[in-house]
Amino acid sequence: MPRDKTENHGKIVEAAFEEFRRYGYEDASMRRIAAACGMSPSGLYKHFPGKEEMFSSLVRPALDGLMNLYHEIEKEYFEDLTRSKKADVSNSKGELVRAMEYIYDHYDEFELIICKSKGSVYENFKHDIAGLEEKVTLRYMEEIRKNGIKVKEIDRKEFHLLVTACIEALFQTVTHGFTKKEALHFAATVEKFYAPAWKEFFEL
Repeated sequence: MPRDKTENHGKIVEAAFEEFRRYGYEDASMRRIAAACGMSPSGLYKHFPGKEEMFSSLVRPALDGLMNLYHEIEKEYFEDLTRSKKADVSNSKGELVRAMEYIYDHYDEFELIICKSKGSVYENFKHDIAGLEEKVTLRYMEEIRKNGIKVKEIDRKEFHLLVTACIEALFQTVTHGFTKKEALHFAATVEKFYAPAWKEFFEL
């Protein structure tokens, strides 16, 4: 990429972050972003086909990283179950703290996803994460049963609400502007709060 195009791209990214942060996805303007970069709208479209692609370019890498971390932790739980034949729903991997650490290392991106994404394909992000957590946990419970460990049959509606509440609590730190130190402390508190509750809920 030629140097001038690289420099222009950097200016666009900076201006786009500011535009989406200030106005949100729905009300953000490609014309304002172009003006902030000293470019014409047609020049801006040479870099991004539209607002959706621009927003995605800002947040997708951070979101993909979070998903990689999620699946890494998921793998650890299933491998431990295979190795030890013991069930674990106690947040023993420190997954909420690890996730929070990652989120705050990419705070600008997650602020856009959580607080400014209405109207974009990311506006249901928290719901999607909760759905993934439900799916993986239910699969984990089936593996527990296959290992001869008795586990309580659960009410799916109650389970959905409990998982959703946990995920919502986690991301409220960004919504309420917690510092990283405050957010990590809160994540540890949520882990302590939910660990005995999950054990009781599944009768493990």
